[in-house]
Amino acid sequence: MRATLRVATRGSRLALWQANWVKSQIQQYHPGQSVELLIVQTKGDRIQDRPLSQVGGKGLFVKELEASLLREEADLAVHSLKDVTGEVPEGLALPVVTTREDFRDALIAPRHGSFCELPSGAVVGTSSLRRAAQLLHLRPDLEIQPIRGNVETRLDKVDSGSFDATLLAVAGLKRLELESCIAEIFLLETLLPALGQGVLGLELREDDPATLELIQPLQDETTALCCQAERRLLERLEGNCQVPLAGLCEWRGERLLLRGQLLSPDGRQSVEHVAESAASPEAARALGDEVAKAILNSGGREILDALKTSSAINP
Repeated sequence: MRATLRVATRGSRLALWQANWVKSQIQQYHPGQSVELLIVQTKGDRIQDRPLSQVGGKGLFVKELEASLLREEADLAVHSLKDVTGEVPEGLALPVVTTREDFRDALIAPRHGSFCELPSGAVVGTSSLRRAAQLLHLRPDLEIQPIRGNVETRLDKVDSGSFDATLLAVAGLKRLELESCIAEIFLLETLLPALGQGVLGLELREDDPATLELIQPLQDETTALCCQAERRLLERLEGNCQVPLAGLCEWRGERLLLRGQLLSPDGRQSVEHVAESAASPEAARALGDEVAKAILNSGGREILDALKTSSAINP
C-alpha cells in the first residue's frame, strides 16, 4: 500500500459517483488504504455554450486529469472510457477497465412515450455528434439542437419544455438511480452506443507499479478484451468528437463480435460492418483493424475526408 492514493476526477455528480465507487472497490480489496479524491475541472466542463464538436477533439473531459497525473499531483484518474482518446499520452497507461454497465442509449421524453411517437419537427437535444447523426439517419424530420451540462441539467432542460427529448447513456442513469426518467431504451439494431460506453477506464503513470497493484483487482478481463477491439476501431477511424462513430464489441460464446458504424454529420450516409474473431488480445486488435478497414473501403474514407475538409474550412 501507499500512504495515500490520490484519485483525479471531474466534479459532476456522475463522475464523483464513479470515482467513489472505484475508491470503495480499492479499499475493499486493500483494507486500510487511504484514498483521496482530487476534483479537476476540464475544458469540456468549463465551456458550456458550444457543442462539443465545435470545442475540440476527443479528450475534452480527460486532458486536465491526465495533466494532473503527469505533474504527479494525482496517482490515478477515473474516466468514462468513451471520453478517452485512442492513444494515451506518453508516460501514461490505461491498464485497467471495470466491468461494463448497461451500454445502451436511453430516450428521455417526458411528454412522449417512445421514439416513434415523437412528432415531426420535435426538438431533440444532444451534445454528441454521434447521437445527432444517428437520430437524423433514423428520423430526418427531427430538429437536433445542442444541449450541454451534466445529466441533471439536461434532464431539467427537457422537463422544462426547452426540448422535447434528449438521449443519455443508460449506464449513467442507473448509477445515479434515475432510471425512472427513461421513456425507451434503444435496441442495438436501432442505435449503436459510443465505443467504450458503460466502462470505467483507470489511468496512471507507466512507472507506478504501486498504484497498478492497488487497482489490478478491478480489472474485468472480458470487458478488457472487448474494449481492445473497440479502441482499435476508434484509433483506426480517428474517432473524436468531430467524427460520428459508434460501435460495440460483445462476448458471444467464447468469441468476440464487433459492430461498427461511421456516419456523416447530417445522417444521410451511414457505413456499418460486423465481424467476429477468437477471444484473445491479438485477435481483438485484429478484429478492430478488420472492421475499420471494411468501413473505410465501403464509403467511410470519403466520409472522413469530407469531415477533414470541413474542419479545415471551419476550424
